[in-house]
Amino acid sequence: MITCHVQYVIDPKKVAEFEKYARMWIPLVDKFGGQHHGYFLPAEGANNIALALFSFESLAAYEQYRIDSLKDPECLEAFAYAERVDCIVSYERHFFRPVLR
Repeated sequence: MITCHVQYVIDPKKVAEFEKYARMWIPLVDKFGGQHHGYFLPAEGANNIALALFSFESLAAYEQYRIDSLKDPECLEAFAYAERVDCIVSYERHFFRPVLR
């Protein structure tokens, strides 16, 4: 299993728009065989950092999801929404392997 951690720098004036974007992606990751662990929005501290965590069976499965998402109408709609509302300033992806029990 591989878990992707995405750290977003968001426009703090557009947290609601980012939350809508986040809610669009949770079922899409699941649709492509991943398991979404949620988005985490600013509450205390920095008001422009948001996080997402989701897992796939393997890095190869994640990479296939990335390829397939570029052809999926719902994913393209989510990408277009984020671009249109301009809520994401930048993001970084990190990959982890969990240690369970």
